[in-house]
Amino acid sequence: MPSKVLKGQTIVLTGTKKTQTVHDQITAHGGQAVLFPLITTQQVTTEQGRYDVSTYDWLIFTSQNAVDGFLTQYKGEVTAKVAAVGEKTKQVLEEAGIAVHFMPTIYSADVFIKEFPSVVTGKPRCLFIRGSHAKPTIREGLPYKVDEWTVYETVVQTAYIEPFMACIQHNDVTVIFASPSAVEVFHTYIAPTVGWDSVRVAAIGHVTAAALRQHNVTVAIQPQVYTMQAVVDEIIQLEEQK
Repeated sequence: MPSKVLKGQTIVLTGTKKTQTVHDQITAHGGQAVLFPLITTQQVTTEQGRYDVSTYDWLIFTSQNAVDGFLTQYKGEVTAKVAAVGEKTKQVLEEAGIAVHFMPTIYSADVFIKEFPSVVTGKPRCLFIRGSHAKPTIREGLPYKVDEWTVYETVVQTAYIEPFMACIQHNDVTVIFASPSAVEVFHTYIAPTVGWDSVRVAAIGHVTAAALRQHNVTVAIQPQVYTMQAVVDEIIQLEEQK
C-alpha cells in the first residue's frame, strides 16, 4: 500500500490535459491533485490542404496536441517515417496506428536536432507538424529543408485564475509547469497577487526551467526525464527522504 507522504499537500497540474495515472498516484500517496489549466489549444485550419503529406520522407511531432490536430485534419495514409518527441506523443501516434521510427534520448527540440541526422540518409523531405508557439529550433537546426504545418495555437486560459489563487492562499501547493507558455500565464495573472514564493515549483524540461529562472524563480524539482510521471515520482521520493 502506498505511503501517505503527500498528506496535506496539493499538487497543481497546469497542462491542457489530465493524466489519470498521475492524478491517481498523487491521491494514492495522500495528496490532492488539482487541474488548473493555464493554457488551452484550438485548431488552426487556415493551412489545411497546403501540404501534400504523401510527398514527405519524415513527419516530425513534438506534442500530443500536434498529433491531435494532424489526425483531425489529415485523413490519408501516413507513408512517411515518423519522429516523435516525448512518450505521450509517441503513445498517441501509436494508438492511431502510426508507427514511430525515431525518438531523441531527451525529449526536447535542441537534443532532437543533434540526434535526428544520425538516423537519416541523404536530404530527406521533412514536415514539422507544430503549434503556433513552437520555436524555430527544428526548422533552423536541421541540415536540410523543413516545412512547417501549424495545426493548433496556444491560447491563454483565464477561467481558472481565481480558483487557482484561492487554492494557493489556503493550501501547501506544488505547481508543475510543463511549458514556458504556462509559466508566462502564471507570472502575468497569478504571481502579482500571490507571489512566486508562495508555491513550490516543479518543471518539466530544461526549456520550461529556463523560462522560470528568467523570472528569478527557484525550481525545486526538475527530473532528468521530461515527463509528468517523472516529476511526480521525484516529488514522492523527496518526501520519503525527509
